[in-house]
Amino acid sequence: MEPITTEIVVIGAGPGGYAAAFYAADHGKQVILVEREARLGGVCLNRGCIPSKALLHVAHTLKVAREAGHWGIKFPPPEIDLDQLRTWKDSILDKLGNGVGQLAQRRQVQVLHGRGYFEDSTTLRVETGQGQQFVKFQQAIIATGSKPAMPRAFDLGNPRIMSSTEALDLEDVPPKLLIIGGGYIGMELGTVYATLGSEVVLAEAAPAILGGSDPDLARPVVKYAEKNFKEMRVGTKVLDMATKGARIQVVMEVNGQRLEELYDRILVSVGRIPNCEDLGLENTRVSRDDKGFIEVDDYQQTSDPNLYAIGDIAGGILLAHKATREGRVAVERILGEASKAEDFVIPAVVFTDPEVAWCGLTEAEAREKNIPVQVAKFPWSASGRALTFDRPDGLTKLLVDPETERVLGVGIVGHGAGELIAEGVLAVEMGATAMDLALTVHPHPTLSETMMECAEVFYGHATHALARQRRE
Repeated sequence: MEPITTEIVVIGAGPGGYAAAFYAADHGKQVILVEREARLGGVCLNRGCIPSKALLHVAHTLKVAREAGHWGIKFPPPEIDLDQLRTWKDSILDKLGNGVGQLAQRRQVQVLHGRGYFEDSTTLRVETGQGQQFVKFQQAIIATGSKPAMPRAFDLGNPRIMSSTEALDLEDVPPKLLIIGGGYIGMELGTVYATLGSEVVLAEAAPAILGGSDPDLARPVVKYAEKNFKEMRVGTKVLDMATKGARIQVVMEVNGQRLEELYDRILVSVGRIPNCEDLGLENTRVSRDDKGFIEVDDYQQTSDPNLYAIGDIAGGILLAHKATREGRVAVERILGEASKAEDFVIPAVVFTDPEVAWCGLTEAEAREKNIPVQVAKFPWSASGRALTFDRPDGLTKLLVDPETERVLGVGIVGHGAGELIAEGVLAVEMGATAMDLALTVHPHPTLSETMMECAEVFYGHATHALARQRRE
């Protein structure tokens, strides 16, 4: 085949890759988007964010049905049809994937399905189902994402040992499930399987779960898990695994004691590694760090001036919305504009029960960096709307600069925290003060009011909470 020429080639059609491709096309650039899989959308759409949230919605619905009795509403025990549940989940993925494909077509972004491999810094070889296709480009944006880490000691070749990918396929509801890793993936999928009926044991090597969040935000999640999981084990090391018939024998060390237990399935959720292999990066000037992530500057440009990297492949916080924004930064750099990756605030959301969300500075970071902050908290037990949801277990907090009164960070735990955090992102992004939030009229009764009242706590005059001191 004759080589195709284009201005920009994007490798990887996840939320970073297709967003970059579309943004470049919207600015008049000729773009080719390369994706190995038949369905666009990347890990987030196909094996991550979207399917996990669909299953978490199902888990929430089951939980509400089971707990409605004390409201005076009684349902018969729910029956779970896994085949129909998988079909519904997959229909969402098909609908979204087809939508991305149609948007690419309407923007005249050419999609090549196949594996991309750099021959050099201006040539990409794409191995398609019809053979090899060479693409000559001016700039390339690498957005190939990441995959679940599977330590060699756990990789027995046994399908009962799962990563998040297999766990989201929902082949069955195992009677006994061990989850290794108490980060957001382990906690979210633990919530799903425990609600569906699995006896879940969670093993986390660190002294606490959800290590990136502040302890007061993680505490309600821990309480929920302690009630709904069979057991939560922190400071626990998994030493060995072996296949024993139809089950997996696991040896672990818990509080200095050695345990041997049998499980029907194991979910390994101990982090993610970049998809850097078999890309031909050795044929370019791209450099990688000691963990394999591609090194980039503030404009997402690699050490090869023709190549950019965005999203998980470039390290940092491995979140879809970060990849999307970095895609724009890369394209704007190509267009000659001055956007920098360090110029924006990235929120984090954990879709557990309850949800946890935060943005900007955390209390742990403030202590580590010796940044003076004043913390204001508003408990959801004082929120009328939270009580109407029967979810008073939440908390909203602000980290405020004592001198300027600027909001430096926001943390929320509670029902719908992921939807609420955007106001906090806007406040930090725009340099808003606590007074800006306190004077913004919020509708009543809503959970959004907790942001306003939290700001009022900072000044000592919150209507529904007693502040310890009044700020002059």
